[in-house]
Amino acid sequence: MPEPDLASDHMLINIGPQHPATHGVLRLVLELDGETVVRCIPHIGYLHCGFEKIGEYRQYNQIIPWTDREDYLNSPGNNVAFSLGAERLFGVGMTERCKVLRVILMELSRIISHNVWMGTTSVDIGAFTPFLWMFQERENVYNLLEGWVGARLTTTATRVGGMAADIPDGWLDGLKAFLKGFTKTLEESVRMLETNAIWAGRTVGLGAMSAHDAVNAGLSGPMLRASGVAYDVRKDFPYLDYETYDFDVPVGTTGDVYDRFLVRVEEMRQSVRIIEQAIKRLPDGPVNIDDPRLILPPKHKATSEMESMIHHFKLVMEGPRPPAGECYVPVESPKGEKGYYFVSDGTSKPVRWRIRPPSFVNLSAIPKMVEGHLLSDVIAINASIDIVMGEIDR
Repeated sequence: MPEPDLASDHMLINIGPQHPATHGVLRLVLELDGETVVRCIPHIGYLHCGFEKIGEYRQYNQIIPWTDREDYLNSPGNNVAFSLGAERLFGVGMTERCKVLRVILMELSRIISHNVWMGTTSVDIGAFTPFLWMFQERENVYNLLEGWVGARLTTTATRVGGMAADIPDGWLDGLKAFLKGFTKTLEESVRMLETNAIWAGRTVGLGAMSAHDAVNAGLSGPMLRASGVAYDVRKDFPYLDYETYDFDVPVGTTGDVYDRFLVRVEEMRQSVRIIEQAIKRLPDGPVNIDDPRLILPPKHKATSEMESMIHHFKLVMEGPRPPAGECYVPVESPKGEKGYYFVSDGTSKPVRWRIRPPSFVNLSAIPKMVEGHLLSDVIAINASIDIVMGEIDR
């Protein structure tokens, strides 16, 4: 206890909502005793866009651009997740080529997201060089995505029943070149940080969550696995034939900021491993299913055949209609379990579209994680959660 004459009242301060270390418009109200955090009250909602309500007034394919803008560091992964949910609702599958391309897309998306996390967290803690290295690799992935679908950040790469486009000639060669260069950059970044005394001093023991507390808080993704719980949707509830790929699920032991760093680094290595397997098994064939209820006819047919033109018109103006029912489809996003819940009444627009955002659930644990730590530690702990406010406020 401090000397009576040195005791002071607790102080309330705001971090955010406009602050670079909050990684978006997040407001943290901190009650401090000196520099020690006594209580943390997060305030969200500054970026609310109403995605779920907008989805009730859009056809299923028209919703896909909105999924780009939730977790905008995982746009391709969101596209795939939404299409998987809609396809289950419609009762259709996908071609084998589409399935493998979606795996490649999701793992590239995981690499993008973890690149941004590693770079920005390094800046928050005081290391600038890994930020430059990671963002350069992120730019390389965006060049690949641009060559594939013409977009970089918000890709809208999938469609219900297939893809927006097949990969162009020579694209796989560019992907292989990226994987080779990225692996080298990643290992160099890890060498710079893993045994760095300053990095360890700012991360070891901070914001620790036990396995019991992490499960009770509903955490998922790297946040949960860093606490020692080996839960990964790709393994526990496989989709896109992930059960046939050879990869490991990294777990931590103490659940602190340092363990989250190690888990995400290993996840990037595993993503490279998955993509290399996907390249080898990528089959020939179409990327879209042969189902006129969902897939537009080729352009040359729509402009030369009466039936195809009518079919094109009805699909665009009225939209495909799934059977009445409901479904929930989860995937393993870079931040945790990302799920989409649909309710259909048989019309071309969902009655209800609900998003299960991992960032929202993971952020809910920040009051517990920062309590008792210093003010400067709040920045590192918040960075370790890896939030995107578009997904939280949605």
